[in-house]
Amino acid sequence: MVILFGLAGSGKGTQGKALSEIFGWRTLSVGQAIRDAGKYDDIINCGKMIPDEDVIKLIQNKIEVNEAEGYDTILDGFPRNKAQTEWLMEHMADKIDGAIILDVPKEELYDRLALRGRDDDKEKSAIDRRFELFEQNICSILPLFEANNIPVEHVNGVGSIDEVTDRLVAVFQKINPDATKQINDVNGEEIEKSYGE
Repeated sequence: MVILFGLAGSGKGTQGKALSEIFGWRTLSVGQAIRDAGKYDDIINCGKMIPDEDVIKLIQNKIEVNEAEGYDTILDGFPRNKAQTEWLMEHMADKIDGAIILDVPKEELYDRLALRGRDDDKEKSAIDRRFELFEQNICSILPLFEANNIPVEHVNGVGSIDEVTDRLVAVFQKINPDATKQINDVNGEEIEKSYGE
């Protein structure tokens, strides 16, 4: 399992899909899973966080499905705080190869989120609150990764989609040397290459 971290708009979703196509893993986007649940819209639009127990149950179930179907998981956006990290370390630390943080300046993120056009991206105050929560939480998450000897790598998320993907592929293979590229595109589909989606 590899975990992708980054502020909203940093490209975790786009790059997670790219990595899953390249290596034949399955991306689990926590944000998308929460939106698909359809019952947290008010919380999301205010820039607040979903209750930990809800998120943990959702992610646990989806990881178990991936494992049952023979897929390794690229986690996009989980864990989001200390409590979720403690649960992950207790139940799945031995499955985690490492984590990657996508670094993108906030000024660029505002532009990307404006292009994306989701309801939870329209209010700057809500975006700033999400940024603030991420920065607070990552400071409590990373020491737990370190304590469990889980490597954390930073990747420059600025540049073209392909440039960032190339950087991520190199780091992905560094933290999981057994990961091998897939020769063929399994789904025969173009990966959506836009940070505005």
